[in-house]
Amino acid sequence: MSKEKKPEFKPYHHPAGGWGAANATAKVLMEQSILVKGSRGLLSMNQPGGFKCPSCAFPDPDHRKTLEFCENGAKALAFEATKARVTRDFFAQHTVTSLMEQSDHWLEMQGRLTEPMRYDAATDKYVPIAWDDAYALIGKHLQALDSPHEAEFYTSGRTANETAFLYSIFVREFGTNNFPDCSNMCHEPTSRGLPPAIGIGKGTIVMADFDQAEAIFVIGQNTGTNSPRMMTNLVEARKRGVPVILINPMPERALIRFTEPQDILQMGTFGSTAISTEFVHVRIGGDLAIFKGMMRALFEADEAGEDVLDKAFIAEHTVGMDAVRADVMSTSWADITRISGISEEQIRHIAGIYAKSNATIMCYGMGLTQHQEGSHLLQQLTNLLLLKGNFGKPGAGIAPIRGHSNVQGDRTVGIDEKPTQAYLDRVRDVFGFEPPREHGHHVVEAVAAMEAGTAKVFFGMGGNFARAIPDTERSYAAMARLNLTVNVTTKLNRAHLVHGREALMLPVVARSEIIRTAKGEQFVTIEDAMANVTPSRGVFEPVSEHVRPETEIVCRVAMATLPDSKTPWADYIEDYTLIRDRIADVYPDIYADFSEKMKNPHGFHLDIPPRRRVWKTPNGKANFLVMPGLDVNDVVDDPAMLRLATIRSHDQYNTTIYSNSDRYRGVYNNRLVIFMNKEDRADRGLENGAVVGLETYSDDGYRRYVDGLTVLDYPMPRGAIAGYYPELNPLLPLDFYDEISGTPAAKAIPVRIVPSVASAAPMRIAG
Repeated sequence: MSKEKKPEFKPYHHPAGGWGAANATAKVLMEQSILVKGSRGLLSMNQPGGFKCPSCAFPDPDHRKTLEFCENGAKALAFEATKARVTRDFFAQHTVTSLMEQSDHWLEMQGRLTEPMRYDAATDKYVPIAWDDAYALIGKHLQALDSPHEAEFYTSGRTANETAFLYSIFVREFGTNNFPDCSNMCHEPTSRGLPPAIGIGKGTIVMADFDQAEAIFVIGQNTGTNSPRMMTNLVEARKRGVPVILINPMPERALIRFTEPQDILQMGTFGSTAISTEFVHVRIGGDLAIFKGMMRALFEADEAGEDVLDKAFIAEHTVGMDAVRADVMSTSWADITRISGISEEQIRHIAGIYAKSNATIMCYGMGLTQHQEGSHLLQQLTNLLLLKGNFGKPGAGIAPIRGHSNVQGDRTVGIDEKPTQAYLDRVRDVFGFEPPREHGHHVVEAVAAMEAGTAKVFFGMGGNFARAIPDTERSYAAMARLNLTVNVTTKLNRAHLVHGREALMLPVVARSEIIRTAKGEQFVTIEDAMANVTPSRGVFEPVSEHVRPETEIVCRVAMATLPDSKTPWADYIEDYTLIRDRIADVYPDIYADFSEKMKNPHGFHLDIPPRRRVWKTPNGKANFLVMPGLDVNDVVDDPAMLRLATIRSHDQYNTTIYSNSDRYRGVYNNRLVIFMNKEDRADRGLENGAVVGLETYSDDGYRRYVDGLTVLDYPMPRGAIAGYYPELNPLLPLDFYDEISGTPAAKAIPVRIVPSVASAAPMRIAG
């Protein structure tokens, strides 16, 4: 945090988007000294023949505009294309110990890495290393392991399909399925929870469905910050009179009122569009109660003779509804309203909106997935959709709004710690080696292996693993036990400073930069959150002659590790078409004629069987699934307990911190804050702006505590507070996760407020 800027809280009363977004875009381009270059790049972003936005996974519209980007996409590009550089001279001036004392924002602001670096323990500094020496060091460590399972291979959603596919092949030829993935920390309940219900772990809508929907529910998702381009779809839906129901513990500015930055009339007249027609102010963890309340209202209406269920669809395509009906009808309205915090009247009202709609989209984010029963919770949302036949018809379906660009694509092409036997058979047949059959590690299991000393090497394909994972102090200590940590990266971040005995930073060509090989210019492909696969071609020159494409890095590590491999790694370095042909061989059902399809600059849509009302489940039907009870998290028996949801600010993307402010929530120059219901605050004898600590309820012997947090009055439900990720990750225990998916329950951490021992000035509160 800059010493010149004092913390401040000043409520934001303007619509989201609009001139605020336009000004923020211009400001960030100027801050990174790339106003001309950045503007040129934005014209190519998300356009045919250009590159895919390196931030969120929201799809491109069917009819694209000249400018197809949002404020946060512009920030992602600006920080990627920045003129700032982290060179060998920078590392000569800074020890790793001193860099650990800097903020995440400060680290981000230093700029792009320009050459491979190796950690030197004698000086506590990173020093240059030649690429061939780096590959040899990795190969030496991997070959020295007693078992391939002693290595953990992490993947960030930034990784393109071609790289992720080869990475999965290399790791399996090496002999393990240890693939901790960024999806494990966010939408893994989608990947694990939806297949038993509908046969696939993906969303079922396409962009055109927004134009035909008769109702849209947005649940546990801050659209204006995490997928801002979706706001255009919501604005257009509202102009058609479509109800938009928001279910969330926090009222979010963009879902209240929004101005489209590309709408000349709205911008010129300072106009805006009201978005949510109904705000359901749910308690943290209360979504399941709302879903069961809506289902109960539908079942009651059906028993009264009203035509509210799609009985023909249910009879032909589903099984299990009677068991769900019995569970729901045995749940009392008193319990539903107590757990959800929502009145029976409002739940019946939104159930009525749903009942009248012939085509409904249910969108959700990590507000649903990051709970201890996140996978089961999504199955209950699916039950609700099945009751009205909202699959396989225009304007209807389930829509997980995934975060990182290509996080879904990585899973599709093989980044999976629990691969199917059929997939492994195809890998064997195409590549001629026997892949390992046992399941590997997800993120939490990988950290546990590090802590136990059974993991020796960590290889990170992008991302900021150390900062993203739970239980910060334990996780940092676990990673320090590793023999080698490798991070493939564009910029300096915390993961490079939390290192093993030896460590490497390997800088890559960024998404926006040109990839050239001996065979000419190459492109990669990206799968968005609605299963569209599109090409991505960089337009800028690489930041340095010493950076390498991520695909080449994977191939050369494979060559250094597996000298007897029959896989033609050298050929894949030069010609990415060969990689796409192998993807088609391994996935003939969905990627047939992959290379030919990529001649279309708009790409193609992967087959999603539920859109055809085909269910790839063991019984060939869509399944209603029962989840007893109403609470999706362990309950602490203490009336003082608060449930903490970790959230992102408007000025960050995942662990990337663009500034220490959060415009839409009115927080400036401070990220150490907690948003709190003023009655909860008063009950604890606190003033608005007080500085406190938070402590996790836990009986495992670890004290999890974060100090120096400023309390801010905010319209939160009683018993719920929120604060920023990753600063509050130290409060999230490693063993507080969804057992089906392994996803940490970051949206409902049981905490209590304790006195602060830090000397922190109170925040200035403006009216």
